[in-house]
Amino acid sequence: MKTFNKFFQGDRVIWVVVALLALTSLLAVYSATGTYANSEHDGNNVYVLLRHAATLALGLVAMYVAHLVKYTYYSRIFQLAFWVSIPLLLYTLFLGADIHDAKRVIHFFGVSFQSSDFAKIALIGYLSRMITIKQDEIKDFKNAFVPLMLPVLVIVGLIFPENLSTAAILFVSSMVLLFVGRINMKYLFLFFGIGLFALTLYVLIALNVAENHGRALTWVNRVERFVDSFGGSDGDEEVMVVTDEDFQSIHSRIAIAGGGLIGKSPGRSTQRNVLPYPYSDFIFAIVIEEYGLLGGVFVMMLYLILLYRAIVIMVAIPQSFGGFISFGLAFMIVMQAMINIGVAVGILPVTGQPLPFVSMGGTSLMFTGIAIGVILSVSKEINKINDKKNELIPTESDN
Repeated sequence: MKTFNKFFQGDRVIWVVVALLALTSLLAVYSATGTYANSEHDGNNVYVLLRHAATLALGLVAMYVAHLVKYTYYSRIFQLAFWVSIPLLLYTLFLGADIHDAKRVIHFFGVSFQSSDFAKIALIGYLSRMITIKQDEIKDFKNAFVPLMLPVLVIVGLIFPENLSTAAILFVSSMVLLFVGRINMKYLFLFFGIGLFALTLYVLIALNVAENHGRALTWVNRVERFVDSFGGSDGDEEVMVVTDEDFQSIHSRIAIAGGGLIGKSPGRSTQRNVLPYPYSDFIFAIVIEEYGLLGGVFVMMLYLILLYRAIVIMVAIPQSFGGFISFGLAFMIVMQAMINIGVAVGILPVTGQPLPFVSMGGTSLMFTGIAIGVILSVSKEINKINDKKNELIPTESDN
């Protein structure tokens, strides 16, 4: 145990959660990539697994390195990262690779890089720094709210034209973090109104004025078809055209229904051969099909435990910055996980969000690892404080 504590410092529960998520990822991805391996790698499923394992290992290494850094240094690091993220997002928006009708990826030396993943943790870190600095005047509109609102609007505004779901997660996470930071509630409602107005205005202009509708038409169609899936179409005789999103949702629900309570057992999924991207967007459906409702609840609990431990860290750490950044990063990760799960079970429209630290994907695994590493760095400081307190408590041998 002493050796473990020496090399793996910080909250032990979070370390266990990460280990279990990583194990779930390996099992689920190996099972879900059969069709992908057949089409892209001549059926070499082991190669796909090893490549994913290597990417997952890089995410774990990034997390480990991040947890070694004293958390107070992240105040300056994320300030720099925030300013770097703006030109990265601009470059992605105008010159990024067009994949699935959306510009979300840029290429560096042959490596694909999703700049929004970098911008997400940069914004939460920078916002945590600014909330800490502005605590003495946090209720003031001009000196606190405006300087805190503008960075969020800039980053979210650069992300949402091509990736609405990520922008929404980041916007809500920022609002919750501002609430925790004691921002005046009427300012938060104003903030929400500004965001909703901007989104509505963008969609109206894109659909009615601009020649190129961009992603706006896709968003509207997804929401309309999602609503229709519950209420049915207006006319009983209308022919229902099944889109890719409908196909994904239908077979995701079939997978979940087929899993039952305990699942079909590992490697016995049938919908993995039918579902598009079963190793990414719909990996939770494969988890339930093979491990049942119990397996799905287990995965959900892992994320909720992560959020709970982040709240414990926020309460225990004396410095405000550590508390804000721990909670903000954990909330964003867990919210993304819940949205992925909501899409898989059919209570949310298709978004394309991966399941953090479980789905196959390079930059998502990397930056999720860094985010958890930062949380562990903060928890490491709490352990040091507790150790110092224990040293000051007299023992029976001292008497």
